[in-house]
Amino acid sequence: MKLIAIDLDGTLLSQHTYITQENVQAIRKAQSQGHIVMICSGRAPEDIQEILKKYELSCPLAGSNGTVVQAEGKLLGSVSMSRDNIMQIARKLDEVRTPYRIYTNQGIFVPEDWSERVHTDLQGDTIKVDGLSDDLFRRITEQPQQSDLIKYFHDYNELFGREDLKVQKFFILTLNQQKKSELATYLNNISGAAATSSGPMNIEVMDQDGNKGNALKLVADYYGISMNDTVAMGDSFNDIPMLQVAGLSIAMGNADPAVKQLCKTVTLSNSENGVAYALEQFILKH
Repeated sequence: MKLIAIDLDGTLLSQHTYITQENVQAIRKAQSQGHIVMICSGRAPEDIQEILKKYELSCPLAGSNGTVVQAEGKLLGSVSMSRDNIMQIARKLDEVRTPYRIYTNQGIFVPEDWSERVHTDLQGDTIKVDGLSDDLFRRITEQPQQSDLIKYFHDYNELFGREDLKVQKFFILTLNQQKKSELATYLNNISGAAATSSGPMNIEVMDQDGNKGNALKLVADYYGISMNDTVAMGDSFNDIPMLQVAGLSIAMGNADPAVKQLCKTVTLSNSENGVAYALEQFILKH
């Protein structure tokens, strides 16, 4: 039995953000052969569950970059940020007027002036991403719509005043190169916090113990699987902790070069059913 941890964006999801039938079938085949497939994503657990439900897949998951881990309808573990850290980070992000999302045990919270913050960031040295379509850029930068999962807030002091609120992650949209560099330096110097990135236009901050590697270890322990029998697939920097601890690390063909460098092997890209190809090559019996 293997435990296979798969990232979503840039990995299992195609460049058009859907799961291909080839990938779905490969996951089902792996499960039918007794393997455990888990989804490890920067997305909120609720978001991951909606995606899995759409494709009629049932998997353990690690959401918000591994800070919330669920399996078989149970919460296996969660890692929240300290109040001192969340206050320090929110204060800094308000000071530099940067758009961000706060991932919590009560949903995702977004500053109500998100659009104004985006407009401010677009005035300077804007980050250019090769192959990024105008439509996808619009979707990344537009004001998130309020829903059961996403809520607006006006004052972070009031938001963090809720005693029952637990913060797992800050997702910071970085559109300005200079501001991103300065923020990364600042965030990396906060004791007890860890900054990473899932793409060229963001920084993500969690507690130093909240990552996909620790999530993979937790699920492996739950199912009694040796770490030597774990597999991890990913494409970006927030995947590195799970790629480093897995028995077999697989980088996507579209992965950042630094990610490819540390992995044991490289599969096809997410636009070429790279997940299905890797499962067929390394896991599945024929």
